[in-house]
Amino acid sequence: MLLDTTTETKFLRLPKVREIVGGVGASTIWSWVKQGKFPQPVRLSENCTAWLAADVEKWAQERIIASKKAVV
Repeated sequence: MLLDTTTETKFLRLPKVREIVGGVGASTIWSWVKQGKFPQPVRLSENCTAWLAADVEKWAQERIIASKKAVV
């Protein structure tokens, strides 16, 4: 599978992901990942995982849209 290389790829480590999603705990994020409620991280090395910034941004935008629909 070829990836779209027309955009810049940015990785986010867990502390930044936590900040973006509202300061939830690391265990909550990992629980969401296991439940399929949050994007899977990418393994960068044996001891290093990170999330694609675009995946986290898409997840956040989906939450915003869902919350606006719930209010209406």
